[in-house]
Amino acid sequence: MTNVQQADNSSKGVFSSLVDWCVKRALSSIVTRGALTVTTASGRVMTFGDGTGQPVRVRFTDDRAEWVFLIDADGRLGELYMDGRFIVEQGTLYDFVAMMLREAQNATHPLIARIIDDIRTRLRIFRHRNMPGRSKANVAHHYDLNGQLYELFLDPDRQYSCAYFEHAGQSLDDAQIAKKRHLAAKLLIEPKHRILDIGCGWGGLALHMAEHAPGGHVLGVTLSEEQHEYATKRVTEKAGGTPAKVEFALRDYRSLTGRFDRIVSVGMFEHVGLASYRTFFRKCAELLEDDGVMVLHTIGCSATPGFTTPWLDKYIFPGGYIPALSEIVPEIEAAGLAITDVEILRLHYAMTLEHWRERFIARWGEVAELYDERFCRMWEYYLSTAEAAFRYEDLVVFQIQISKRNDIIPLTRNYIADHEARNGSKIDVEGSVERKADNVLVG
Repeated sequence: MTNVQQADNSSKGVFSSLVDWCVKRALSSIVTRGALTVTTASGRVMTFGDGTGQPVRVRFTDDRAEWVFLIDADGRLGELYMDGRFIVEQGTLYDFVAMMLREAQNATHPLIARIIDDIRTRLRIFRHRNMPGRSKANVAHHYDLNGQLYELFLDPDRQYSCAYFEHAGQSLDDAQIAKKRHLAAKLLIEPKHRILDIGCGWGGLALHMAEHAPGGHVLGVTLSEEQHEYATKRVTEKAGGTPAKVEFALRDYRSLTGRFDRIVSVGMFEHVGLASYRTFFRKCAELLEDDGVMVLHTIGCSATPGFTTPWLDKYIFPGGYIPALSEIVPEIEAAGLAITDVEILRLHYAMTLEHWRERFIARWGEVAELYDERFCRMWEYYLSTAEAAFRYEDLVVFQIQISKRNDIIPLTRNYIADHEARNGSKIDVEGSVERKADNVLVG
């Protein structure tokens, strides 16, 4: 071995030792509970936590993977997992990320990570200017995937948004029906109403709304060609038709005209982009009748404004952004609209994602046939980190009810439970009635 080779090996050894030391120091300050074992690229084995709970064992395949993890886990851990440079050897990927997010709540993040987070937060307004052309491309990136993919892990109605769990142990399919029923109750739909569904997905919610508006008209709009084709096909194939006329259009909400008695938007606002919030609500105000009602269902942040993780923005939801309530409310007010009710769904999405993740893993082989193993690891990372974030961080779902007048909505929330009871809710009706006294709206 030459002197040059010896020097090179020596420098690599020093670098490996330094990186390993940094990993040990960082994880020691974070993981105080649980049983985490980390094998570094150099073969060192480190243990963290108090040894309780399900053991989790992970391994880095190279020194640079460790370094990238230390500097920017938000942006790069997903790529390391997709590329096989970060491997889970015991437990599941979800077990690891759940432990990290749970434990990180009580730790101070490294200075470099805090600096990067601050920069990303400050630049969020410039990264989310979703003009019509860009919006369509962003939607196609995620929603125009092979339709068979979504059939493998969603409920039969393809509800790709937070379900509403009325009781422990409720199935995903029933919880998604409950979500549609809950939204219909808040919309106070009546016969002959004109209803607009902005971001209609595969059409399930629009078809549900049509059942409550005999003689009316329901329009669902989407930018996804796959969703539009599927939803339109559902209307033509529906035996006996629907009580209300249902149409689906491949259109941007900004191009719509006319007036609607009811407007609903579920899981679409996350794609609007922070810079377009005022445009969105002003358009809704223009489209909503003076005595109309709107319900916005969106993922939100219960803390101060943050940023979309770069990995999620690059691989899953380009142009997506999770807003804080403080970023939504001023734009509703500026549009001349009034908030009549806000409900925060807290752990409902974590429970939804748990079902999706388990179903996805169970059908891994079929997904791999549609795409490949790397794609499977990408989606496992997406579903696992999302579920952990809804359990242990500040992600929630906002259901914001909006109108133009304060005399349109009943004085108490009793009407919601009444509607759900009339339309097949499996909750304890007597229990819901007993709770009505505590559900009085303010104002």
